[in-house]
Amino acid sequence: MSVKGLFAAVCVIVASSAASASPSDSDRIDQALGGLQGDPVRGRLIVADRSRGLCLLCHSGPFPEERQQGSLAPDLSGAGSRLSQAQLRARMVDSRRINPQSIMPAYHRTDGLERVAPAFRGRPILDAQQLEDVVAYLTTLRDTPGDPK
Repeated sequence: MSVKGLFAAVCVIVASSAASASPSDSDRIDQALGGLQGDPVRGRLIVADRSRGLCLLCHSGPFPEERQQGSLAPDLSGAGSRLSQAQLRARMVDSRRINPQSIMPAYHRTDGLERVAPAFRGRPILDAQQLEDVVAYLTTLRDTPGDPK
């Protein structure tokens, strides 16, 4: 699937899941998906890869090699200082659990979605290992001394 096709699929998932999302009292998922251990090196590759995570369409972060980073969502720099691993995981699985108005796609939710691109029907954008890898990477992003909070 091309980057354009993947982007279109993510947009369809985002648009179609808005009506079915419901807020939750919990902003965290404490247990790693499938009990898997994340690898921050693989996670960084996913975040920076415009054909898999698509994170940099909306977010910016510590990726000097990547031009044209997004400005629609919070900068990922310092994400591990702002949110716990459990909070990052919940946002990745389905950000609408925390903010029903979020435009971030549910990276590991498959139920309750409508008008999903055929390539994504019944399967998440990121599998459990990929999601845990991204969470492991994001937790490494800490503010350094002298950085504005």
